[in-house]
Order: sequence, then C-alpha cells, then structure tokens
Amino acid sequence: MDVLLKKIDLYKEQLDHCRPFEPPMLEQLRDYYRIGLTYASNALEGNTLTISETKVVLEDGITVGGKPLRDVYEAVGHGDAYDHMFSLLHQKDITVNDIFELHKLFYQRIDPQSAGCCRSHDVIVTGSTYTFPSPDELPEKLEELGIWMKEARYKLHPVEYAAWLHLLFVSIHPFADGNGRTARLAMNLALIQRGYQMAVVPPVSRAEYLSAIARYQHRGDASVFCQFIAEQVLENERDMMRMLHIPLQQAPAIEP
Repeated sequence: MDVLLKKIDLYKEQLDHCRPFEPPMLEQLRDYYRIGLTYASNALEGNTLTISETKVVLEDGITVGGKPLRDVYEAVGHGDAYDHMFSLLHQKDITVNDIFELHKLFYQRIDPQSAGCCRSHDVIVTGSTYTFPSPDELPEKLEELGIWMKEARYKLHPVEYAAWLHLLFVSIHPFADGNGRTARLAMNLALIQRGYQMAVVPPVSRAEYLSAIARYQHRGDASVFCQFIAEQVLENERDMMRMLHIPLQQAPAIEP
C-alpha cells in the first residue's frame, strides 16, 4: 500500500505542475467526470442508463424513452450532488451535515420526505449479513463519525482517509436508500479537497468493491478496500495525464 500511495503522490505532483487549469479546460474536465462518476456510481446500484444516456439526461435535460423515471431522477440528482461537491472544494473539513446535504440533493426527486433524513427503520442489505445500527443508534454513530472525521483528517494519507470515510459511513447506513452513492460522493469530496483525483469505481468491478466492503464489515480489515480505492485513484490520475498529454514516464516507477 505504501508503494501505491507513493506512486499516487508522484503522479499528483506531475498534475499539480499543470495547475491552475484554464477555465475552458477546467469546465470540460468537470463535465467529463460529472457524467462518468454519475453513470458509474448509479450503475453500481442497478441503474439501467448507459453512459451515453446519462450524458443526454445531464447535458440536454432529456428523458430517455423506455427507461424508468427513477433512473432518470437518480442521474439528475447525482449530477446536482456532484455540483454541490465542487462548491465545497475549498473547505478544510467535511462535516456530517455536508454529507447529509449531498444525499438530500441526490434523493430529493425520488423521495423528498426521506432526502437528507435518517431512516426510521432497520435495514437489511441484500447479499450482506452485516447488522447495521438501529435507528435509535444512528445519532450516536453519526456523532462518533463526525469526531473521527476531524481527528483523522490530517493523520491519514488523503487517499486512506477517503477510503476509511466511505467504509465508516456506509457501515452506519443512515439513509433508507442511497447510502452507497452518498458514501462515494463523500469519499470523492475528501479527495478533491486535498488536490487528489476522484476514485471512480467501474461497474465491472462491482463484485470486488462489495467484497472489500464486506471484508471490513465482517473482519474489521480495511486494507483490501483501501488498496482498491487507491488503485482507482491511480487509474484516474493516469487518465487525466493522458488527457493533458503528460507523458506517463515522467512519473518514475517505484520498486517495492
């Protein structure tokens, strides 16, 4: 893991030399990842929109014939939450309220009464035997999370912090629905606030992603998930360098 984080930092240094980006390039990059992250995060949860259909919904505001209205609402809501994520870019910290606002924006078209609000019932996740906190336990768990977020922010490597934030939040599972997408938004907010690239989990890696979460929830082992997220950040850095025409060989390889 240390070797991987060092390589991530080397690529980040190369990308930092290109900052600040010119406004047209910055806008293009944000739009590119707005579509890509929205598609990937929703597809992980069973949304049927393709990346091309997601682009049409987000950029043109056009519904897609034959697709469930909920799938369209999820795309539009995730796009709104993504935009809000960037409005928090220059904050030093993330709060539990910030995360709840991300959920509210994502979920408001699907169920306005539940958007940004804690669930009032127990929850069971299909395929998981993990016991999530009861509704009565949620306030205490969220308070503990808020304390951890402040204390760990500058103690952990930013990529490790982001991965842990995702794990801790999704294991509390405070919402009736949308916990995974909110956790991924919070994770990526943590990354971009520290100048790192986002971790876009490809739908093809869904089984690996869920297995790594389950490993933490059942064994307390977060190493596999942290490694997985670090690999996604590194891959995103490589994509960014290719788009900016930065030769990858400028970031030297590190031998274990």
